[in-house]
Amino acid sequence: MKIFILFLMSVPCFCLSQMKTGTFSDLETSMKKDPKPVIIHLYTDWCSVCKMEKHALNKDKNTVDLISKNFYLINFEAEKTKEKIQFHGKEFGYLPNGSSGIHELALALSKNKDRPVYPLWIVLDKNQNLVYYHEGLLTPEIMKQKLLEISAL
Repeated sequence: MKIFILFLMSVPCFCLSQMKTGTFSDLETSMKKDPKPVIIHLYTDWCSVCKMEKHALNKDKNTVDLISKNFYLINFEAEKTKEKIQFHGKEFGYLPNGSSGIHELALALSKNKDRPVYPLWIVLDKNQNLVYYHEGLLTPEIMKQKLLEISAL
């Protein structure tokens, strides 16, 4: 009986939609096969707003479906990603700073070069041109509205 109750308690977790994500290294190949707009989501593990936003977005099935069908999504942990990344013909690396650090690509993508604001959402059209930039909390409703506008382009 206890196992059944535990199972029922965990069912809502399984019902949450999960956004399909990719990596920068996969992006070039994916774009050659099927060009789509790209969403780059910069976040950090310590950002409580990032966590709340991720939970809210994953609960919104319509937004998750819209992203999965019409966009490439790259979730990019700005302060823990340490591998070199090729993007737009340039190579970006990790910049250590004592026990922490930040990835050069996070700084390059952010308008605030000294201290990026998290979460940060960047949307590029299928030609890799910037079409939307948003710092801070982005609700599923606003995201869905913006992505529908971008999909119509």
